[in-house]
Amino acid sequence: MNQPGFYVQVAIWSQVVSALLFFVVILWLWIRFIQPAVLTAQDNSNKAIAEAERRRDDAKAALDVLAEEIGGAKHDAELIAARAKAQAEHEYAASIAEANEAGERTLRNAAAELGRARLAARDRLRVDMLDRALAQARADAGNRVDDAVNAKLVDRFIVGLERKN
Repeated sequence: MNQPGFYVQVAIWSQVVSALLFFVVILWLWIRFIQPAVLTAQDNSNKAIAEAERRRDDAKAALDVLAEEIGGAKHDAELIAARAKAQAEHEYAASIAEANEAGERTLRNAAAELGRARLAARDRLRVDMLDRALAQARADAGNRVDDAVNAKLVDRFIVGLERKN
């Protein structure tokens, strides 16, 4: 081979060898430093994704539990409302019955009081009429009975008392 051709061949093979060495170094750098960093980053990313999914699942489970609790609370609220309505109706009926009973008792008391007032008025009328009749009788007796008749009546009364004793 001639000299210049040899140098050209050496130059070409040196370029090929240097390219191969460059690729080997790049491959070695990739495997030694970059690939572990990429794998570590990928693992970290997978762990973060797994943690996010776990949190999402926990949140969904908590949401389901809360939805059940809300349903239970709604049911409890309906039961409380129904119980309050029934109790209000019962209280209303009891109040009406109590008011009716108090009204009837008041009517009975008023009727009895009316009867007592009538009796009292009748007694006052009777006493008043007796007082007037007695006053009239005294006035008439004073005119009809003189001292002699009065003495005679007193004597008869005393004799009647003595006979009973």
